[in-house]
Amino acid sequence: MKRNIRFTICYDGTRYSGWERQKNTDATIQGKLEAVLSRLCEEPVTIIGAGRTDAGVHAREMTANALVSVSMSCGQIRDYMNTWLPEDICVLDAAEAGPRFHSRFNASGKTYCYTCYIGAAKPVFDRKYVTCLDQLPDVEAMRQAAEFLTGTHDFASFCGNPKMKKSTVRTIDSITITQKGDYLRFSFHGDGFLQNMVRILVGTLLETGFGKRLPDEMKSVLEAKNRALAGFMAPAQGLCLIAVDYN
Repeated sequence: MKRNIRFTICYDGTRYSGWERQKNTDATIQGKLEAVLSRLCEEPVTIIGAGRTDAGVHAREMTANALVSVSMSCGQIRDYMNTWLPEDICVLDAAEAGPRFHSRFNASGKTYCYTCYIGAAKPVFDRKYVTCLDQLPDVEAMRQAAEFLTGTHDFASFCGNPKMKKSTVRTIDSITITQKGDYLRFSFHGDGFLQNMVRILVGTLLETGFGKRLPDEMKSVLEAKNRALAGFMAPAQGLCLIAVDYN
């Protein structure tokens, strides 16, 4: 009988083409995890992630699950995977889950953090995890703009997939923007996020911070449901999935 194992995974997405398995490359997080699990189980294994992070995006705690048919303990499965996974992917935890647990469908919320660097010196050791800005944007203006973006809205203007067929309505519970030293961080918590949504939100907020648009323009951008009216898509390396919530 197959067991449903729930995994908590962290990874540096720098050299990967995102989470989702792809036909033309084996450089994906899902692909690497499935290769190791399939080797362990001696049969093809599919691992389901709570989300599909973009190419170059990182994760501190991605949740995933897979059906496996091995008698090893969860700790032994975790250790086996960490032995054979590349050094930039780590299984933090493996635990038995109920047969109906689904990491994506059962997720109730996600937290993302986007980090910008505003210091004068090059961030040599953080360069893969931040986006460098030439100057400090107006933080208060961005906070005012963020107020229009919180709540339940149709975020079609902030979706990077123009062929999206499913609902683009999402709820953002909170957007916090904080500066500490040379680092400017945008934290988002919501019930789910569309393709490229967080990066487009950050780009639009930065444009507000640099005086290219007014904070109250966020309302008309939302109402338009037109990607062309939102801001640029911030680079991938500054984004990290922090955690996935389950009720």
